[in-house]
Order: sequence, then C-alpha cells, then structure tokens
Amino acid sequence: MKLRVLTAVLVASTVISATAEAREFEPTAGADTTISGRGFGHGRGMSQYGAQGAAIAGKSAKQILDFYYPGTTVGKATGRIRVRISADTTDGVRVAAVNNLRVRDLGRDKLFALPKASTRNQWSIDPHGEHGTKVSSYNTKTRKWTLWKTFSSMTQFEGPALTSLILPSGAVRRYRGGLRGIDAPGKHLDTVNVVSLEHYLRGVVPREALSSWRPAALQAQAVAARTYSVFHRNRSVKRAYDLCDTIACQVYGGYNDEKNATNAAITATAGQVRLYKGKPIIAEFSSSNGGATAAGSVPYQVMKVDSWDAYPGNGNPNVAWTVTRKTAAVQAVFDVGTIRTLRVIRRTGVGPAGGRAARIEAIGSKGRRELSADQLRGRLHLKSAWIAFPVAPLDMSTVPAGIAGR
Repeated sequence: MKLRVLTAVLVASTVISATAEAREFEPTAGADTTISGRGFGHGRGMSQYGAQGAAIAGKSAKQILDFYYPGTTVGKATGRIRVRISADTTDGVRVAAVNNLRVRDLGRDKLFALPKASTRNQWSIDPHGEHGTKVSSYNTKTRKWTLWKTFSSMTQFEGPALTSLILPSGAVRRYRGGLRGIDAPGKHLDTVNVVSLEHYLRGVVPREALSSWRPAALQAQAVAARTYSVFHRNRSVKRAYDLCDTIACQVYGGYNDEKNATNAAITATAGQVRLYKGKPIIAEFSSSNGGATAAGSVPYQVMKVDSWDAYPGNGNPNVAWTVTRKTAAVQAVFDVGTIRTLRVIRRTGVGPAGGRAARIEAIGSKGRRELSADQLRGRLHLKSAWIAFPVAPLDMSTVPAGIAGR
C-alpha cells in the first residue's frame, strides 16, 4: 500500500498561505490522495506484534499481559463455548458419516445413537415444522436421502473426537465437540460448534498469531483469547451462540488449523484468564498499535507508548504504511465539494509524530467538515486511525507563477 500525496493543488493550498490563485486551482479528476499511517487495528489492549517483540526481549507471558492489560489479575475459567460457523448458514447441518456418531435432542436432553456408517455416507439435521428438526441419512449407492427421525426441538451431532462438517460450498472442515443446528430466520438452520474452551482456543490462537512466534507471545495470545471468549460468553446467555468465527469476534478454524506450538501455549496457560475486580475483562487485541496503545472505555485500556510494537526482529509489517485513495472518493466522504485542504487537526499527543489522529478537517469549495479519524478509517477502509497526509515536493510546472514566487 504505497504512492503519492494529494496533488500539487492540495499541497499548494496547505503549504502556501491562502490566496485567490490557490483557491481557484482545482485538482484533476483522476488525482490520488496518499494517506500514511501506523499500526493495524483499533490499538486497544494487546499489540500482537508487540507481544512478539516483548517475547524477543525476554519478557514472560505474564509480563506481556501486565503491560497490555494494566491493573488486571490472574483468574481461572473452564466450560464450553458456542461458536457460530459463518460459512454454514444457508442449509441444515450436514456431516460425514462415522461410527459412534450420536444425535442429542436438546429439548429433552436425550441422546440417540445413529446406525453405523456402512453405506450411509452423510447425515443431516434440517428444519422440521415451526421449531423442530429432522435427521436424515444419505446413501451414495442409491443417491437418496432417507428420513431417520423427527424432533420437536433443535438437535446436535456429537460423539466422535472429530466430526467432519460438509459446508454448502462442498468444502469439509473438522471440528471437536458437537455440531448443533439452531433456529434461524427463514427456512434454514445456522450451525454452531459447541466445544470446550480449551479445544476452542486450539482453533483460534494459530489463526490470530503466527505459530512461529516465541512461546511467551503465543501464551499471552492464548490468555487474551481465552479471556475475550469468557467475557462474551458471560454476556450471551440469552443467545443461541457466544461468538462468531470471523474477525468480528475471533477467527476460528476448528481442528484443521491446530498447530503443535500453539497447542503447547494453550496447555501451558490452561484455564488462565485476566480479571478486573474479579470479572473477566474484554481482552481486546489488534495486530499492531503503531507505537502506542489506545485508550478505551474501561480502566485497563490506557494510552501509553509501546516500544515493543516495533521491536527489532518482531517482523511487524504494519508499524508504518502508505496507501492511496482516489481524490474523488475522499471528496465523497467529506461532501464539501472540491477539497482544498485536508489535515489532521487533533492528535492524542502520545507516541510517534504526535500520536494517533483524533479529528480530520477538510475544507472544500462547498464548505468545511470534520470527521473523527475512526470515521475516516471505516469509510476509506484504512488499516488504522493513526493517519497523516504527507507533504510531497511541488511540481512547479503546474503551479501558477503567482504562487510559485511567494
């Protein structure tokens, strides 16, 4: 993500005192706006690359967590997590047939053993009636589905150590624990993986961190991910699931993504969570904070300089970056006509170059408008809100003589 700065026009109107000539000089339609930035993500809580940097510097997982979640204490958590599988929300719950597969009637909490695999190559839970389900088997020889049993409630597959979920795309992913059908709007079921907390983390940590990282960094990630999970589990008691499996929650890939190094980190920190006043914290983390943590709405999310984020050898590709956006797209965001000046008018004051941006001002042919840096980040799809608009050398051949001589 690279390239130029606003245009000679926008630079001219920023660097040179406002004159009639500068105000009348407009950018061409195809011009690009360059935005430079630091970090990747919201910056609250733990920097994942920062954790790796601290681990390289010899810090323990506890020291890393103490730095990123100040004022918190160590606690314990167990139990299970219910994870909505985002790639399987259009049909029922279809799995590969395997011996020892069972169906649990969730309404009566009763378990039923399914027939042995033999020619029954797949089993499926599908909607039945208003809020019931039906379980059917598929025979590859006859290529027919056969109804096995109906239920007046939701059901789930369980029993084997691993169950292969067949996605609508035809892809197959293996999961520990149970695979549950949950009532969803319309004539379909959503799929939820009901799995122990520790087994859930085995599919999370390798997706949220690099398995080649130092053990202390992976252990810190395991504790943060476990804590984040329990925090949301405590808030979702009235919902059919606790978390999703995407970046909107925590990325989770099930058994397919497990790695020895991350499994070891999870085992080394078994059950550990971070608490504030006796309760699990919202242990947020992001790829890189750019050199300073961001303040949040809770006491353990504080703003402070983070020297680990760019620590030598941690491989952080997001410490500093540059991206271009079409000037027309930037103008559409601010809706002030042709933009003459675009600048950061307030920063946090903590970290390199004055800290993370807070407010952005655009002055254009139709007026002036301010946006928060977070608003601009979302609308222009930027890595973070720590942004700046660098100044490039003027192309003097395109600047009116009256301006060039001032």
